[in-house]
Amino acid sequence: MTCTGLLGGTFNPPHNGHVQLAETAKGHFGLDPLRVHVSTNPPHKRVDIDIETRLLLARLAFPTDAVVRDDRPYSIDTVSGFGDDAVFLVGADQFAKFLTWREPDEILEHVRLGVATRPGYTREKLDAVLSQLRRPERVELFDMEPVPISSSDVRLLVAAGDAVDELVPPAVAAEIDRLGLYRPRAGVS
Repeated sequence: MTCTGLLGGTFNPPHNGHVQLAETAKGHFGLDPLRVHVSTNPPHKRVDIDIETRLLLARLAFPTDAVVRDDRPYSIDTVSGFGDDAVFLVGADQFAKFLTWREPDEILEHVRLGVATRPGYTREKLDAVLSQLRRPERVELFDMEPVPISSSDVRLLVAAGDAVDELVPPAVAAEIDRLGLYRPRAGVS
């Protein structure tokens, strides 16, 4: 049986960890389709690259998936209406903060949560979150090969003039270079 997968984020830029999460989750949950939701204006972080550019980068990183613009600032709004068979994908780092999200228990009324494990987030730490949810059975942990990279790491490396070819999909690296993204602006220190 296949179900819809939802992967949300700012994708500023999308990196190999995002791609690995998507591919691992597709195999684990039998996701078809996978919808990649690029957040226009997330309430929890500042994003200085415009939504159209981030959509372009996400489409390059996820060429076989549906990449959509998400103007809803909160996950509860994003997941509403997909049906309780849909799986919303997050990393263990995000799940560790899940109780601080807007309406976490209501999110689990709409979708299941697929949580990719990662180093530094022990089962005990994740169980502490699960124990506080009304429907912990709607959360499924799955193992993923660790990819120790973040979007902020990629931005810092590009700003320093370092190559990121091994950290992001090749088409994303080429587009970052072509557009001159994440580099210091001339005259700005």
